[in-house]
Amino acid sequence: MTNSLRVGIAGLGTVGSSVIRLLDRQDRALQARTGRKIVVTAVSARDKSRDRGVDLSGATWFDDPVELAASNEIDLFVELVGGDEGIARKAVETALASGKSVVTANKALLAKHGMALAKLAEDKRVALAFEASVAGGIPIVKTLREGLAGNEISRVYGILNGTCNYILSRMEREGISFDACLADAQRLGYAEADPTFDIDGFDTAHKLAILTSLAFGTCVDAEAIHIEGIRAITLDDLRSADELGYRIKLLGVAQRTDEGIEQRVHPTMVPKSSAIAQVMGVTNAVTIDADAVKELTLVGPGAGGEATASAVVADISDVARGIRSAPFGLPIASLEMAPRRAMQRHEGGYYIRLAVRDRPGAAANIAMRMAERNISLESIMQKSAGRGRSAGATGEPVQVVLLTYATTEANIREALEAAVGDGYIAEKPQVIRIERE
Repeated sequence: MTNSLRVGIAGLGTVGSSVIRLLDRQDRALQARTGRKIVVTAVSARDKSRDRGVDLSGATWFDDPVELAASNEIDLFVELVGGDEGIARKAVETALASGKSVVTANKALLAKHGMALAKLAEDKRVALAFEASVAGGIPIVKTLREGLAGNEISRVYGILNGTCNYILSRMEREGISFDACLADAQRLGYAEADPTFDIDGFDTAHKLAILTSLAFGTCVDAEAIHIEGIRAITLDDLRSADELGYRIKLLGVAQRTDEGIEQRVHPTMVPKSSAIAQVMGVTNAVTIDADAVKELTLVGPGAGGEATASAVVADISDVARGIRSAPFGLPIASLEMAPRRAMQRHEGGYYIRLAVRDRPGAAANIAMRMAERNISLESIMQKSAGRGRSAGATGEPVQVVLLTYATTEANIREALEAAVGDGYIAEKPQVIRIERE
């Protein structure tokens, strides 16, 4: 086994254990494809006594992942610990500095320190591979970095968080409240006990930062991303979207504009006819708009042990074959710090839901405020107040839904601020952007 690739794995949770099982199951096929035997020679995790359902008898145990990363017993370090600082960062830096290639699924680490880690890998002439960091089993990193090398990409967007897609799908299909869906997601293991990272959009933002760099040849710039989560989405919004021919998805969107790269994460209304609107449950999807292939959508499992392990093993296989791509598609010196496009300059259609006080002149006032900012309305819907009652008859605010033609974020915000100030709107307006095909 002098030509074997000796692998050290830090983190033996669901993904780490699945990686070991997959390497064992595909041992012969991987050896035939790579010309080398891939052997897990060392591992590290928090609890040595835990039964993980895999045979670790042939691997050296390290209590400290950093010691594993520095060990002469391995050629490749696989980091599955997680987190953007602490042990994960130190272990990856240690492995790269000691001349070992690294495979990681850690999107938070890459979003924050990706440029420095890529520079270190470049200097040491080793691989830094991270297919599993975005969209689980979907091979989106290789697609952007290698498969579409002959294309100029104008936009990349997608459903990058299965927890949010599961919640929105169930709310729409079953008429269940956000809180009830979140509780079910936690019970089923789709959401953490503290779901903030997922439902407030931060997980999607980390993944989008990586995709943006790969798509546009720019430095990873997570701070440039406008982030909104799904907490404010109601059943009323989902029903209105359905009536208007849309579905609501939490999307991460990056697109090239004349003024720079626009990066945003927020609930989005997408046409029901679009490929991405058909993606339900915990499934992920990424759509790429490019000059040669036009539109390409990849759909698949965005999380889970086997799916994520598939991506990790693909990277391990590349290292075994001696493939060393520039981590973000270009040498570090060639990556540009793209100008940030302010969210206020975003242009598109908008869905607006207003709780309008039932007073004379209310509708005319709102229409006037929209017209002052040159906002054209595509449709106006007044929602029913409930069974046996007419809207406004109870003295409660009337629910009014507006759909606009393309305008700017700044125009929408200014018009709504003025309308709220006029006293006709009883609650904070709900604003959802529309992403048309």
